Amino acid sequence: MRLTENKHYIFLSIFALLSAWLANNTEILQIAKRVSPAHSPDYFSSGYHKWQMNEQGTLKSTLTADKMTHYSDDGTSHSIEPIMTFYNDNTPPWVINSETGILSADGKNLQLNGQVKIDRAEYKDHRKITLNTSNLNVQPEINYAETQKWAELINTPHKTTGTGMNMTYIEPIHIEFLANVKGNYDNK
Repeated sequence: MRLTENKHYIFLSIFALLSAWLANNTEILQIAKRVSPAHSPDYFSSGYHKWQMNEQGTLKSTLTADKMTHYSDDGTSHSIEPIMTFYNDNTPPWVINSETGILSADGKNLQLNGQVKIDRAEYKDHRKITLNTSNLNVQPEINYAETQKWAELINTPHKTTGTGMNMTYIEPIHIEFLANVKGNYDNK
């Protein structure tokens, strides 16, 4: 008779335990189902290196960075202190470095932000070329770069400055300043 008198208490105890267990597991499921915030990284690399070859299997370009972070929502790769090097036949490579960079998901646009420096070493009868600018958009597939910001071309002893610049960095090299162009040229 005692069991029949206490069956309501036993039933309530089992119900309370089951409710507590469901409450704990529901909270865990809700945590697992939370969506990650928009534009959150899915992977990163410290000391990032990327090599790209051309159709003949020779080195076309390299990209190194102190740190690279990839974002899954838009597929972009953000880098800190990126250095992009473009190799051409029979000429020294073009080396472009900046403070930060954003590479598009398809790899067709590299936005270099902050101060940007572009160098090509001296070779044969060609002088060293240095370009200083900021916020440069590079299109690696077509060997093209452009900026709307101030730019400076140093080809010692010559120096040219202007606002806005377009550049093709394969032979024949083409550098065009868009506005407020000034130059100092040595005729020696």
